[in-house]
Amino acid sequence: MNLCTNKIKNTFYIFITLVFVQICLSSSFAQTKTNINDNWLYLENHTSNLSEVQKASNWVALNLPHTWNAEDATDLNPGYRRDASWYQKKLNISKIDQNQVYSLYFEGSNVTTNVYVNGKEAGSHIGGYIGFSIDITKFIKEGNNDVFVRVDNSYDIEIIPSQKSDFFIYGGITRDVWLVSKYKNHIENIKITTPEVSAKKASVQIVSSVVNPNHSKDLSLTVTLKNPKGKKVASKTITVSDKTSTIIFENIKNPELWDTEKPNLYKLTAFLSEKNQIRDSISEKVGFRWFEFKDHGPFFLNGKRLLIRGTHRHEEQAGVGAAMSNEQHWTDMKSIKEMGANFVRLAHYPQDPEVYKACDELGLLVWDELPWCRGGIGNEVWKTNTKNMLAEIINQNYNHPSIIIWSLGNEMNWLPDFPDGDNADKMNVFLTELNDISHKLDPTRKTAIRKYYEGSHIVDVFSPSIWSGWYSGSYKNYQKAIDVYKKEYKHFIHAEYGGDSHVGRHSENPVTGENVIKAEGWEEAIVQTKVANIAQIGDWSENYIVDLFDWHLHISENDLNFVGNIQWAFKDFATPLRPEDDIPYMNQKGLTDRNGIPKDAYYVFKSYWATAPFAYIESHTWTERQGPENTPRTISVFSNCEKVTLFHDGKSLGEKQRDLSLYPANGLTWDVNFNKGENVLLAIGKTIEGKTVSDTLKVNYRFNKNDTAVSLQLSSEKLKNGNYLVTAIAIDNNNLRCLDYEASVYFQCLKGGKTLKNQGTPTGSESIRMANGKASIEVIPDGSGNPIEMTALNQSFKGEYLRISVR
Repeated sequence: MNLCTNKIKNTFYIFITLVFVQICLSSSFAQTKTNINDNWLYLENHTSNLSEVQKASNWVALNLPHTWNAEDATDLNPGYRRDASWYQKKLNISKIDQNQVYSLYFEGSNVTTNVYVNGKEAGSHIGGYIGFSIDITKFIKEGNNDVFVRVDNSYDIEIIPSQKSDFFIYGGITRDVWLVSKYKNHIENIKITTPEVSAKKASVQIVSSVVNPNHSKDLSLTVTLKNPKGKKVASKTITVSDKTSTIIFENIKNPELWDTEKPNLYKLTAFLSEKNQIRDSISEKVGFRWFEFKDHGPFFLNGKRLLIRGTHRHEEQAGVGAAMSNEQHWTDMKSIKEMGANFVRLAHYPQDPEVYKACDELGLLVWDELPWCRGGIGNEVWKTNTKNMLAEIINQNYNHPSIIIWSLGNEMNWLPDFPDGDNADKMNVFLTELNDISHKLDPTRKTAIRKYYEGSHIVDVFSPSIWSGWYSGSYKNYQKAIDVYKKEYKHFIHAEYGGDSHVGRHSENPVTGENVIKAEGWEEAIVQTKVANIAQIGDWSENYIVDLFDWHLHISENDLNFVGNIQWAFKDFATPLRPEDDIPYMNQKGLTDRNGIPKDAYYVFKSYWATAPFAYIESHTWTERQGPENTPRTISVFSNCEKVTLFHDGKSLGEKQRDLSLYPANGLTWDVNFNKGENVLLAIGKTIEGKTVSDTLKVNYRFNKNDTAVSLQLSSEKLKNGNYLVTAIAIDNNNLRCLDYEASVYFQCLKGGKTLKNQGTPTGSESIRMANGKASIEVIPDGSGNPIEMTALNQSFKGEYLRISVR
């Protein structure tokens, strides 16, 4: 009994000792990372004089991220603010440890940034789309520290992207900011590669860069690797004797592979210790995968053919511009994944760290892009800035398994900013230099460019321009285009196709350009004043774009030798080059609007790509229709179910089997003879497993065609958020809605509230072209309880008035 008791006591003592040691080791972790987004001050002043802004009294309180172009980019005034502003923060550091180094980490600040701490400049950075650190160790004191940050997005041709790009260059601290403290001996970064990967075994190489200012000889590096379930599968400790240390884990058996359906992620943690005290640690995710672009053929991931099903993403959102929250980033990426995409091109610049994290975790392959977008080649300063940006992008995003391509540019020779900037010989010399830098920094991934044909032989993967059915030709010649380029380019991928669509605009006979434009051709001209194409003569209806995308996917999904394509673009986005669009300053080629609300086209892609069963009747934004009596209308149901039955007013129109070889809608179409008045359509989809899903649509149909519009009719509807949706309807002499009326209408709130304007959305612009004779805007009451007074007008209708009693 005594022996047993002593063993229990000894075991308990050893356990307590181990716990104590672990606590001591944990408490010696020196690295902290604290988000400091809250409680900043903002001053709109372009001065470079710090003392001047220190004396200013008109600072405005705000939280980060922030851009001063959140609304002026999409207001109705030409241009947007391209200038400098200041940010200020009281940074409290209660205690300073002399054995630590302190820095501010900016995930993104656009375009140039100067940081001042306690009256002295601590550092600067050039480029708005990649993170950077500013060492503030020498400038801080215990207690409050005055941090001033000057950010400038002024016109500067020496910094990419070119000002001629088709997107806004948002000024401000547009991403998160962190206060980072590390022990003076710390891990600067780690680079992870997987030299060998197969289904049976894999290896991992970790190259760690260590900062050791005092040349301590008692440093050691421990690296552990845990599988997706958290089980340790490898661990190794080495002595640190140089600035870089390398650890290799070999023969990891039966690795759980990362792919687009099961994005398995291992966790790798590196610990830096000094005299058995842990001084620093870094954790990264590891994905085991290998990929290959077959010569003149398809793409393979982990030894299996994978059709690239991609889209593009600009980093911006209604109301905030580029200053998106992490939650908004994740919402975008989840929606892309739920659509069924497996690939995303980040256009035309690196994006927020949360985006790469989301792609790793959701299983989205990534094309990461250097923002060399248009403008040609520049001077020596331009070249230095561009090369620095490329190195920053690769070094910072190196460990993400989702990334397979470093893109070196897009349309680079278009609209040169410098004399002779589009000289192909000069451009190719520099492009070769960029390509070499990329392969030196990362020999494991491919390089790519889009639409610079003269440099197509330099990079690993090339995308020509194919805009069948929009900027050139008919979408029916898409197969011909990809057949030409599959033969011409060794590693061909198709990035960018689609067209603009205005939410709610539909046509019984959408403009296809037949007998008006040349059916042949598929490239986009730089200047389109002499070009006839659907972009110019089309109706921008949702159903034309549905047909266009349906055809493209019909081709790509049935071509077994095609690498795949990348649709342009996932969301509507703002641009300074399109003031005349249906929503001013908006590129409306998105599958969703600028708030991420799906258009009809989103469901076309979902029907081809998504796995979760669904059915969608085209179209939920087409509920008012007209036509002769007893004239059937073809109704399409987009679904990924094996079979779908359509009901009209309770009567079955028959069950149809989805057939990938059929167009349109994979054969899920029915001819419907609408009745006068309300018609109820019900689609019921049935999966192979017997699960059912449904969609219901109510359509108001009339047999008499409207006459010419003679006035606007205003109405309002209270929304769940307490705001009001004010709608203008164009009507004729018979009080019929004019479904063919597309002119612009202008809204104004006179009293009692304000319009939710400058959003770039279908209900967030004071000027908007009508969709089938209808336009709306959201109005926010001012809280006074007084009635809201609204007007809507255009050149034809001089003004209609609406008074809304606020309840």
